[in-house]
Amino acid sequence: MSAGVANPGWVARMRERLARRGEPDAVDVLPVRVGGVEFRRTAATPAHVLGFDQALLWVVVLLLAFSVVMVYSASIAMPDNPRFGAIAPMHFVTRHAVAIGVGFVAALLAFQVSMNTWERMAPWLFVASLLLLIAVLVPHVGLVVNGARRWISLGVMNFQPSELAKFAVLIYAADYMVRKMEVKERFFRAVLPMGAAVAVVGGLLLAEPDMGAFMVIAVIAMGILFLGGVNARMFFLIALILVLAFAAMVWLSPWRRERIFAYLDPFSEAHALGKGYQLSHALIAIGRGELFGVGLGASVEKLHWLPEAHTDFLLAVIGEEFGLVGVLVLILAFLWLTRRLMQIGRQAIALDRVFSGLVAQGVAIWFGFQSFINMGVNLGALPTKGLTLPLMSFGGSAILMNLVAIAVVLRVDYENKLLMRGGRA
Repeated sequence: MSAGVANPGWVARMRERLARRGEPDAVDVLPVRVGGVEFRRTAATPAHVLGFDQALLWVVVLLLAFSVVMVYSASIAMPDNPRFGAIAPMHFVTRHAVAIGVGFVAALLAFQVSMNTWERMAPWLFVASLLLLIAVLVPHVGLVVNGARRWISLGVMNFQPSELAKFAVLIYAADYMVRKMEVKERFFRAVLPMGAAVAVVGGLLLAEPDMGAFMVIAVIAMGILFLGGVNARMFFLIALILVLAFAAMVWLSPWRRERIFAYLDPFSEAHALGKGYQLSHALIAIGRGELFGVGLGASVEKLHWLPEAHTDFLLAVIGEEFGLVGVLVLILAFLWLTRRLMQIGRQAIALDRVFSGLVAQGVAIWFGFQSFINMGVNLGALPTKGLTLPLMSFGGSAILMNLVAIAVVLRVDYENKLLMRGGRA
């Protein structure tokens, strides 16, 4: 940070806020620079600027705890399904709990890494994600599940490179916008190289195929470009190109077209036992839940009727067992989570920490968009798309990268508060 506080307006707002609360003047808790010399005050630090965001941490912990309960409930009947072979009754919930444990260890390590280090690592992390996306397409390296080649076996768990790619593109896009800040008004120098990088990632993801992950990555990159200050005309031009590209992908793919038709009429004779099967049974599950649900563990649709009840359609099981009230509580939790992540990013930008701010806001876009798509699919508002619910659905690599992303945002918040009380990030 070249100056203690680069935004005088932010300082004024902080002074006014602290004055209303009867706390020390903002100058007492912020480093200031006058005439090129930095002065620091050592007054008592207000409690609300100490440490990191504990409310955010507790919301994440509660969502993870609830996910363990719901993954167990949604997968309890799967040992009876011949498709999974001879597995223990707690097979999926045990693997889910192990993934959460590994994720917490990875998150603790990620929290120790400063944002300056993440910024230096951004290009290398992006290259590593590209190499893994290529490796997963190599025969005998990538695992094929349900016709898709998306996983690499690590023994303890299967790792999905597309989850790392989401995080890597996010970090790389934030670093890219900081480096291109001076030329962000020029399309060919600012936007086109980033667009080419996303296109390469998209091509590798479509070869798996994993169009859902490509959509999330494209939205993350677009969101960071917009928040980074790219010209509005260029932004809407890129958005239009992306919409047309995704429309062309759907139109040129017969099975993707069939999904759209099934979404429009899932209960029709042509679709009820085909592409509309999952959606129709998800809607039946949510309809059975009514207002307060049928009770924890009492879902009928999870008993081999609703495919992927523990992953993509976990929300449908929650809707059946906890009703409309349970679904609304979960939606509000994700709204709060997304809003809080965005606030941490805005605070970092106000402190002239643009890279950190864009990273936090990029994580907010990631979680907000992916949860919106998953919930929309489960509720029948959007066509079926294989995207999990962040922090909730069964999936080792998804949980791992979700927790790493949250840890990085907590690091942003920690460094923000360290600067606000006169330290160095």
